[in-house]
Amino acid sequence: MKKNSIAHLRREYRNSGLTEKEAPRNPLALFEKWFREALKARVLDANAMALTTVSAQGRPSARMVLLKGYDGKGFVFYTNYQSRKSRDLSRHPAASLLFFWPQLSRQVRIDGRVRKVADRESDDYFQSRPRGSQLSAWASDQSRLIPNREVLEKRMRELEEKYEGRPVPRPPHWGGYRLLPETLEFWKGRPSRLHDRLVYLRKAGGWKRERLAP
Repeated sequence: MKKNSIAHLRREYRNSGLTEKEAPRNPLALFEKWFREALKARVLDANAMALTTVSAQGRPSARMVLLKGYDGKGFVFYTNYQSRKSRDLSRHPAASLLFFWPQLSRQVRIDGRVRKVADRESDDYFQSRPRGSQLSAWASDQSRLIPNREVLEKRMRELEEKYEGRPVPRPPHWGGYRLLPETLEFWKGRPSRLHDRLVYLRKAGGWKRERLAP
């Protein structure tokens, strides 16, 4: 790649925009519509989202996780409760989610408070996972230092033998979180970088919708 060639990487957005007329008053209805359209368009990993947390020292940290459920109560993802993200959330139980669907020129940002889901909900989801994913939840001390790859593979073989022929229980250190949305921002790419940005703010009794400059 030539020097400074990154500065010239760009594309023009040609799809239709997002107007107040077509945007429902409830942002969760708009998210539902956009998410289903992303699935219909076969967007790769349409449920992938960047999760940003803040450490005890006030330092932000972002990583990709998978949305595993959403409804009027919030947006659910699962992880190791001893991971870095979980340690952050235990100190600062607030986070931001970001979806980006480039094929549709759409982005959704969701901010809110986070809390663990009920054990029963985590149990039900864990049992729906592929067996290999169940075993890896036991095998990996997520975010902890390990000497090499072989440690993981050895642990996995041990677990396969231990649970051969019987169900794998959910580890006590693994489960779900639900982000309760307080702000949702919907971004739609438009020509000449005059993008559309509609933001919804949770207020007593409902949502307030506003437009932001791009």
